[in-house]
This record gives sequence, C-alpha cells and structure tokens, in this order.
Amino acid sequence: MRSNWCGVLAAATLMLAPAPLSTADPNEPSPQPVPSPPYIDHTRWTQWDGSKSLRVYPTWAGRRASGLGATQPGDEAWSEVLSLAPDADTPGMRAQFDCHWRYAEFAEPGKRSWNLEPWRPVVDDQTMVDAGCNPGGSAAGL
Repeated sequence: MRSNWCGVLAAATLMLAPAPLSTADPNEPSPQPVPSPPYIDHTRWTQWDGSKSLRVYPTWAGRRASGLGATQPGDEAWSEVLSLAPDADTPGMRAQFDCHWRYAEFAEPGKRSWNLEPWRPVVDDQTMVDAGCNPGGSAAGL
C-alpha cells in the first residue's frame, strides 16, 4: 500500500501546486465550487493493532472539498472533528488529518474513514506524505 500511496501522492502534490499567473482562457471551464459544510459525518475511537485510533468519516461534501484540493475548508473540517472528538486536539493528529484532507481522495478515493492515531510521531510534511499520512509504522512495533 505504501508504494501505491507514494506515487499517487507525488502526482497529487504536482497537481495541487500553484499555477503561475496568466490570463484566463474564456473557453476553459471555471473551477468547481467548493461544497458547503458539514465535512465530517462522524468520528469513532477504536483500537487498531492494540492501540488507540480515531476513525474520521467524511461526508460527501468533505470528500469533494478535499478532492478539489481546497485547503481552507480543511480548517472547518478539523473544527468539526474536534467538536466530535475533543481529545484529538494534538499536533500529530492535526498533521495526519491535514495530510488525509489533501491527499486521501487522490490516493484512495471513497475510503470509508481516515484513520488518525495519537501515538504516531510528529514529523515534517515530506515524511508524512512518504508514509501515506501514517508515519511511524504499526502500533504493534511500538
């Protein structure tokens, strides 16, 4: 799975890079509008490999907004996660969520939940992407 994620994430990163300023072509379709919230349907704490894991279930609007590469709604979506699971408010969990928000629909469209684990290490963005948004290996190895 990891090698698949890496290739897809590399392609998605290139697709989401800001385009240089240019004059708009009136014949090109306009950008698709970002859907309105709510972006998160529900969350559920579970055990994965013997350790705590938060499953985040995005709504259709959340999947669509994240799939469009819309970053601003990611803050709204994270706020929704925290209203449903206040104990998820850690830097590592936010970084995992942000990675899933930016890349999950490219790497694995329609994945049922985005899984965030508080035991995962806080890492830089490149390491996060290279790890498929789940750095630090499995919980069993910790």
